Amino acid sequence: MDCSHQQEFIKELYQLEIPKLSSISQTKRINLDMNNFPFQPELNASCTDVDETFYRTEHHTYNTSTPQLIPKFYIAVPIIYSMICAVGLTGNSAVIYVILKAPRMKTVTNIFILNLAIADELFTLVLPINIADYLLLQWPFGEFMCKLIISIDQYNTFSSIYFLTVMSIDRYLVVVATLKSKKMTCRTYRAAKMVSLSVWVFVTIIILPFSVFAKIHTEEGRSQCVFVFPQPEGFWWKVSRLYTLILGFAIPVSTICILYSIMLYKLKHMHLHSNAKALDKAKKKVMIMVLIILGVCLFCWTPYHLSTVVALTTDIPQTPLVIGISYFITTLSYANSCLNPFLYAFLDDTFRKSFRKMVECGTAS
Repeated sequence: MDCSHQQEFIKELYQLEIPKLSSISQTKRINLDMNNFPFQPELNASCTDVDETFYRTEHHTYNTSTPQLIPKFYIAVPIIYSMICAVGLTGNSAVIYVILKAPRMKTVTNIFILNLAIADELFTLVLPINIADYLLLQWPFGEFMCKLIISIDQYNTFSSIYFLTVMSIDRYLVVVATLKSKKMTCRTYRAAKMVSLSVWVFVTIIILPFSVFAKIHTEEGRSQCVFVFPQPEGFWWKVSRLYTLILGFAIPVSTICILYSIMLYKLKHMHLHSNAKALDKAKKKVMIMVLIILGVCLFCWTPYHLSTVVALTTDIPQTPLVIGISYFITTLSYANSCLNPFLYAFLDDTFRKSFRKMVECGTAS
């Protein structure tokens, strides 16, 4: 490879590096460089010095001997996001349609599942804009869309976990009422709607700061949709990450774990006047479902929130490996939006029967 080709190759790598700094991706993904300084390649190096060239920030340097991984990210990320979008739209649309149309699906639990599906559907609907932003290497949609897309992204982060928390509280209350042989008169379809509305209002209040700080930032002729914090930026960046970690993970997940632990303990030791085999089967089914819910939720979201701890406590150079890991962690959290329909609906016998019946009616007509 001659000198000009080597320098062009480095330029291409630099351009492919930009998605980590532009866009919605920055607001969601791990950002280990708090000051958001772009990497600047030293393109004036001689041919013999190309292998010695470093990308630099105010704090970090790394050698260009490893960035051959970046083009793979550039190709793989939009493909994976597109798959998540397609599966998420299909699955969540099916959940929303069946719950709204099938009379048998009008239950308290399904109201929460419906809202969970709506939250995931909103996110998957705007995911193509994230993909376009990634591929264009800049934000061409204006500040209003910037604030809107970031708000929806944050809705996805907070609303899912809070609806899971509400579902946990609901299931816990059902178990307690069953143990005490009491009927829950307040657990009605209307009450579930009011609780769901309250969750949306609460989450809206939580995400308001993100909408305020989301702005268009132009650097070197490229518009980026990013969080623009007041001075000192480093302090407010840390506050935003702690804010998300505590309100979006620590508190709700701790609540879920405590409630499910108590519920499983009570289910294990409960004794009801019913057929022993049927009771045994029901207990196992509930326990398995609870474990699946907890396992998938924690699997998808724990790495993302743990990255906050890493970002706040360590100083890691943004090498291609770190960038790749950050994209993987973000993709994992995004994937939860297309997994939820299968977890909360497709594993439900009633849903499957209702869905099958509606499909048969549709094909018959």
